[in-house]
Amino acid sequence: MMDAMILGVVLLQVLNCALSYPNGAPTSACVDMMPRHVGAQPQPSPAPYTIQTSSSTFQTGKPVTVAIKGPDYRGVLLEARSGSDVNAIGTWQTPPSNTKFLECAGNQQGAITHANTTIKNNSTIYTWIPPAPEKNIYFMATVAQQRTVYWLNVKSSTLTQSDGGGTIVLLNDRAETVTPAVMLLLAVLLANVQYLVE
Repeated sequence: MMDAMILGVVLLQVLNCALSYPNGAPTSACVDMMPRHVGAQPQPSPAPYTIQTSSSTFQTGKPVTVAIKGPDYRGVLLEARSGSDVNAIGTWQTPPSNTKFLECAGNQQGAITHANTTIKNNSTIYTWIPPAPEKNIYFMATVAQQRTVYWLNVKSSTLTQSDGGGTIVLLNDRAETVTPAVMLLLAVLLANVQYLVE
């Protein structure tokens, strides 16, 4: 009888670990960002975490760094979103230590999640590359201090698209920023070409 109880406890522990996703969030969490921890419910708001960004504006193709500020944490799911769309947008650059990419909405680098339960902290920096074109974006995270203690919908301030003091034009199907000085040079060149043609 005692052997059966011990075997049952061991099996429950193995099952619990298997269902806790210590190696990162599953792709099924991309939309609702629920960690799927069996027997655990999200903590009430407000969360003890905030998402800080390197800028309040963004430009297509220019990196934005993101940090989750607050107590040390072990698990994370981090995405960029736009408006009321629940799909992850943009791409993340090389994940920091103890984290990895998570494919969301067909985007292989659409989200970042934990690779293990090693502690992450305020110095863990994530780098995101904005897509084109988006007007406003924000970052959304689920942050877990431990398996049974996590917060959903930790949200950053909204970032607005900036033209960087220049004009965004399409060159060879790619968005490029052209500064006012370059625009002036192009205008002078076009005027000279028009003068020569006449």
